[in-house]
This record gives sequence, C-alpha cells and structure tokens, in this order.
Amino acid sequence: MAAGLFGLAALSASALEFRAVAEHGVLFYDAPNAQGKKLFAASKGMPVEVLVDNKDWLRVRDQSGALAWVEKKSLTTRRSVVVSVSKAAVHAAADAKSPVLFMAEKSVVFDWLDTGKAGWAKVKHRDGAVGYLRIEEVWGL
Repeated sequence: MAAGLFGLAALSASALEFRAVAEHGVLFYDAPNAQGKKLFAASKGMPVEVLVDNKDWLRVRDQSGALAWVEKKSLTTRRSVVVSVSKAAVHAAADAKSPVLFMAEKSVVFDWLDTGKAGWAKVKHRDGAVGYLRIEEVWGL
C-alpha cells in the first residue's frame, strides 16, 4: 500500500506549478498519448497549471478549468499569465494611482516578469510594452 501511494506521489507535480505553451498549435488530448482524442489546440504562451507529471506527458488545467494531457516537450518553463477579467488596466507602476498605459481585454497573454510588490505582477506584452497588472485580474500565478 505504501509503495502504491509513493508511486502516485511521484506522478504528482508540485502545487501551483505553471508552464506555458511553447509554440502555436500545440494539441491537448484526453489521454497521455497521441492516440488519445484531440481536445483542443492552444496558442503560444497560453499558461497551464501542471497537475500530474507522467514522464513524457503532463496532465494540465487551463484558465477555464479544462483538464487535458499534453506532451511535456510542448511546454516551456517560461512563465506567462492571461487576463481573467473582461478588461484589465496595465499600469506604469505597481500602484493603482499610477498612469494606465493601456487596457487589456480578457484572454490577452503576457510574459510574466516578476511579482515584486504584493498584489501586482510585472508583465510584458508581445509588442514589447512592460507594465503592471493586479494579480486578481490574471490567471497563471
């Protein structure tokens, strides 16, 4: 019995481990193999939470809560976040009183740079703009 529990523990990833899709068009499956049913394809940068590490395959959850299997090599350890509210203000500094650089729509993906000041994430948009988002307005941290 203990050996069985140890085996399950070895398959589990650490809590709140996030990765990002490495390239456009990565396929997600209902089983940990390419013969499984294709559930969806994802775009580069989409963050996913790793739930189970099964050698070459990872069981993951996306922002919507959908569960799927993806090949480990299709993900990167580079972190990203996705806007989880209808609109989020990207600020010039980690302060609600700082100037708003631009508004980001729901599902916009940003590279995560840092979570220095409590409650804020420093992010970079694919166009190069760097700013700060409130952590409750993003998913992937």
